[in-house]
Amino acid sequence: MAVGLIVNVWVTRYLGPEQFGTLNYARAFLILFTPMATLGLEGIVVRNVTRAPSCRNEIMGTAFLLKLAGGVLTLVSAALAIWMLKPADRLLHLLVGISALGTVFQCFGVIDFWFISQLRSKYSVYARSAAFIVANIIKIFLVLFDAPLVAFAWAGCADLALGAIGFILAYKAGNFRIGEWKFSASMAVGLLRDSWPLLLADVVMLIYMRVDKVMIGEMAGNTELGIYSVATMLAEAMYFIPMAVTSSMYPSIVEAAREGGEKLDVLMQKNYSLMAFLGYAVALPVTFLASWLIPALFGAAYGRAGLMLIGLAWAGLFFNLSLARGSFLAANNWTRIQLFADFTGCVINVGLNLILIPLYGGMGAVIASCVAYWFVAHGVCFTIRPLRRTGVLMTKAMLFPKFW
Repeated sequence: MAVGLIVNVWVTRYLGPEQFGTLNYARAFLILFTPMATLGLEGIVVRNVTRAPSCRNEIMGTAFLLKLAGGVLTLVSAALAIWMLKPADRLLHLLVGISALGTVFQCFGVIDFWFISQLRSKYSVYARSAAFIVANIIKIFLVLFDAPLVAFAWAGCADLALGAIGFILAYKAGNFRIGEWKFSASMAVGLLRDSWPLLLADVVMLIYMRVDKVMIGEMAGNTELGIYSVATMLAEAMYFIPMAVTSSMYPSIVEAAREGGEKLDVLMQKNYSLMAFLGYAVALPVTFLASWLIPALFGAAYGRAGLMLIGLAWAGLFFNLSLARGSFLAANNWTRIQLFADFTGCVINVGLNLILIPLYGGMGAVIASCVAYWFVAHGVCFTIRPLRRTGVLMTKAMLFPKFW
């Protein structure tokens, strides 16, 4: 992540706010379609493999083909949608199409699901890190040789392709064979039956987390989007530790959910407290450093991103708690509750964006995100009876965060 941050700072300064905003508009537009590539399968596949490791080949083979079909559908849908929405913008068509091609390679992410289920995430880290480093070396050469904007879209696609190769090699190094995977129509039906609420939840979650960029691009222009994207890039880079911790703890939560009772409450309280601690550990330093850090790193043209970053850093506290709560819901198969929470957050975020972006530009989107993230993570717990206990645990975590 440190290497990525350095390279992204360089790329962002090289492209400037307008070109960087155009690239981020294309990526944000594509992300609205990516649930078709993921199909909400991660939590379901990890849960099923954890419970029935002897069925590994059938589960992974079925999930692989489902994700491959979803990736192709994403590519076609995104390309058609951007052509219909912006028929005269050939550059944007190309950026979306190239970026969408990368989603096809995400079908090999099922290997990551296996490593997570076996608490072997280090192998996934090796694969992702190797691909990430190579992709960033490519970006460095693109900057040095004054490459056009389209080349950076190809670099993003190469990152996903190299990651897929890394997963394949890591799986083979563990003495497993992709050739042993099998497809089962009945298992495909079962996976989709369990995952469809998560798929819909991913759709609405990505809308409330990513539609702000599309709306800023449409309502305030690509230059404002470029400034806002710097803030979101730094804020999202800080999410990698909570996401890694959540993935590693998920199998333990699945086991505790099977037993239920006090053991699960104790584990989730520890999880929420750790997530809150990590949120404060980021938000407090950012509050004091962002205003001078952004101009120092990216230049005066991006100066207004400092205040935006502060707001998004505090929103990250609720994002962390939402990650932890998502593991709890998936382990208990309460996927419809996750869907309700994300749908409500989506409505709040889009509604506030429509009001605030014309008034405050990117800062309006930051305010909308803070409110939506809080409601999805914490506020919604007090509107749904089964989650009231979870709301109490989260409140205690925010008041008394702990790291252990």
